Amino acid sequence: MATDSADPAIDLTISENIKSLIESYQRMSMPMGQYVTFILVPALAFFLVSIVLPFFLAGQPIFVRVPIPLLGLLAFGSAVFYPKILLGQRRRQLNNQFHLMVTHMTVLAITKIDRMEVFRSLANEEEYGELAKEMARIVELVDTWNQSLDDACRRRAKEVPSDTVADFFERLAYTINAGQSLREYLLTEQETMIQEYATVYESTLSNLDVMKDLYLSMVLSMTFALVFAVVLPVLTGTNPTLTVSAVIVMYIFIQSGFFLALRTMAPYDPRWYHPPEKPSQAEPRIKVSFYIGVSLCLVLAFVTYGGLLGISPIRISQLIPFFGTPMPLALYSVIPITPLLIPGLVLWRQEKLVKARDDEFPSFIRALGTTESVKQSTSSDVLRTLREKDFGPLTENIDDLYKRLNMRIEPAEAWRYFTADCRSYLIQTFSEMYLIGREMGGDPQVLGELIGENMSEVNRLRSQRNQATTTLIGLLHGINAAATFAFFIGLEVVRILSEMDLGFSDGGGATGVASQLINMEAYNIPLINFMLVVVIMFSAMLSSLMIRTVDGGHKINTYVHFVAMAWIAALVSILTRTVVGAFLSV
Repeated sequence: MATDSADPAIDLTISENIKSLIESYQRMSMPMGQYVTFILVPALAFFLVSIVLPFFLAGQPIFVRVPIPLLGLLAFGSAVFYPKILLGQRRRQLNNQFHLMVTHMTVLAITKIDRMEVFRSLANEEEYGELAKEMARIVELVDTWNQSLDDACRRRAKEVPSDTVADFFERLAYTINAGQSLREYLLTEQETMIQEYATVYESTLSNLDVMKDLYLSMVLSMTFALVFAVVLPVLTGTNPTLTVSAVIVMYIFIQSGFFLALRTMAPYDPRWYHPPEKPSQAEPRIKVSFYIGVSLCLVLAFVTYGGLLGISPIRISQLIPFFGTPMPLALYSVIPITPLLIPGLVLWRQEKLVKARDDEFPSFIRALGTTESVKQSTSSDVLRTLREKDFGPLTENIDDLYKRLNMRIEPAEAWRYFTADCRSYLIQTFSEMYLIGREMGGDPQVLGELIGENMSEVNRLRSQRNQATTTLIGLLHGINAAATFAFFIGLEVVRILSEMDLGFSDGGGATGVASQLINMEAYNIPLINFMLVVVIMFSAMLSSLMIRTVDGGHKINTYVHFVAMAWIAALVSILTRTVVGAFLSV
């Protein structure tokens, strides 16, 4: 559920980088010689051709010739570092599910099945991805190549790219060789696994804090650069549209880079569970709200832009007369997206319920396991009393689970309906573990305590993640408003200068000197205003995606932050132009 603690660290020496790159080539599924021959050499040839080609295009503009070598360099660099990227992805896939896999292995180990059946069961769990493949390789070494289990674990420990998984396999091999049972080893290993998982999770959140500070400094620098790009052509005489476009492209590039970095660094901890075959009771409400929001967006877009083009019989300025006619350009971009708040708020409320169910589930599963063990009864009998206790939003789902079990529905099917209604990824995963453990004869009290302890730790870490998300929300909203304020101050200053009558038509004297210092001929104020509106809308969209990435919630939750940031930016731009215009016109 998280990456290695060493993943975000930056190698400081060239030798370490080269060693890591060579290791990634050695761990590829394709032989190194074959990769060099068919991938690396052609990429190098393409790069060399791209360097020479611009010399044969001497008559072409520079913006045609310059990108050609850059394209060749990109292709060659991608070919060189692709094995390292591939290895990093595999390492993250191994670490993402490692905590859950160890818990699942412990649940199976405390039942009455053979230890090799534990590995075979995990190898069939497609949800674990690369970890399931590693388990399948261990099973193959034991069954096909007649290796002992400890030798197979030791052999795979040398091959896996994840240090965490490799250490686990090494300790497991040593323990099995020493004669300790798999059950005892995994029960004693649980506390170590939880502590290690918490350490990695917290270090990832600390790295996100560093990224937030870096993002703040870079965006503020680009904001000043964009303001200068708007204002400085007044003195230099350069084309302001060209300078503003160049800075905007760089601004968008930097924000996109930070978004991708956050996606890579954010801990893997999905919150939602989406079984397509079992829609929850809230699913129709979510779909209806989404369709209503999108339909209203299309209607408002038709009214807004159709009114400008003379297609719509109603103009948006007639519906919102407060802003006057013509309306500020920023409003034309934010009004059509406003109905996205409808599905966003519906999902936000449903996600609060999912979080509340996650918080209550450890208490429920402990109570269920302990009571089953003490009374030596079935889950249905225990749920008869548990459903009367207050487990918050989970109480209704527990009552439904009891009713299904009491109606003699297959226990596995009843639990699947329970997890589908809860819509929680962790509840689904741990409920399935508990059900499997009970069906295979495991002690319900041990199962309940084991699952409850693991999920309580995950909930504690999630609370830290929520705090980090809250800080990020405040930071991004503040940057969004401050950057918009700076953008439109510069634009309003330039607009006022362009409308001032400085007597530039006279040829000599002080007015002639002023005409040489202040150059307003190349300014297209409406076009620059449009470009700035595009920037604030793109920034609002990317900032909302960053929040969703760090939060780990549902994708539709992005709509709430997107609409809020877009409206804040639009209102700040209108207020800034109004106040600055009134102040400088006095």
